[in-house]
Amino acid sequence: MDAFYASVEQLDHPEWRGKPLVVGGNEARGVIAAASYEARKYGIYSAMSSALAAKKYPQLIFARPRFERYKEISLQIREIFYEYTDLVEPLSLDEAFLDVTENKAGIKSAILIAKQIRAKIKEKTGLNASAGVSYNKFLAKTASDLNKPNGQAVILPEDAEVFLEKLPIGKFFGIGKVTAEKMQKLGIHTGKDLKEYSLQFLTKKFGKSGLHYFNIVRGIHLSEVQPHRARKSLSAENTFEKDLITLPEMEENLFPIFEEVIRRIEKSGIKGRTVTLKIKHSDFTLQTRSRTLEQYPDKDTFWEIALELLHQEEILKPVRLLGLGLSNLNITEEQVHFGEQLKIPFELE
Repeated sequence: MDAFYASVEQLDHPEWRGKPLVVGGNEARGVIAAASYEARKYGIYSAMSSALAAKKYPQLIFARPRFERYKEISLQIREIFYEYTDLVEPLSLDEAFLDVTENKAGIKSAILIAKQIRAKIKEKTGLNASAGVSYNKFLAKTASDLNKPNGQAVILPEDAEVFLEKLPIGKFFGIGKVTAEKMQKLGIHTGKDLKEYSLQFLTKKFGKSGLHYFNIVRGIHLSEVQPHRARKSLSAENTFEKDLITLPEMEENLFPIFEEVIRRIEKSGIKGRTVTLKIKHSDFTLQTRSRTLEQYPDKDTFWEIALELLHQEEILKPVRLLGLGLSNLNITEEQVHFGEQLKIPFELE
């Protein structure tokens, strides 16, 4: 979806349409969850601090997140996906992989399916979607960003390697900012540069990820679409309008976060053995403290451990965010399946 949270807010608030808008935070605090395309013209993007965004464009509109509304629309979109295939792997509320090699509509062209899905999303929700089409997940994801907003792109099998050689390394799906900077220090600025390095070199520099980088620059990505992705953690957090200084303040503000995690536990039936406390300071440095138990903790034990982690060592800097989460969950981690590289006839309807 294109600028999903921001687009939903503009859909529901006609007076905000065509105006620079962000979801999350306010003029003084917080972090932006989504930015409209109008806001992006001023260099405002998701994950930017709200204060910096407000400096870039003082008339910026700040909208509070409404996740229940976003989930509602996300489910409508997913219903459209299932009209074509049951092989749907959600990445988030606004993004998913679809395997349409064999599809319910019996359409031979993946490009045509993408066009139909985008048109149905627009008709049902009033929102624009973009799509990427290719023969594996990595390339499809990469293609999906090429013609945003409200567009689609295809990377054909015979074009993949040439396309990837020209692609800036920071545009590769799965290569984040830190890894991109590390690669650039090694002289790796494009796919062509990456392709010149041996598997042995990449493994030495990037560990297990080295094999992944070696393969993707050659258009190889053997991960199948996984319809049932196992949840790895369950958490909640809050960014505060004023920094927290004292421990009593932190305890008081941690409790509503704990209650929200408990609500999610009760709703999902999920339990976890590892409790993690997340602390972000006023200078944006991040600290996590964890404890793993032999048994799944009950509600009281969970809160006791959360307090123990908070008191584990002295907190010397003001706190702007607290988070609490559970991992090592009581659900079966599904195996990642690998298969042959797909050979799909791409019909250019």
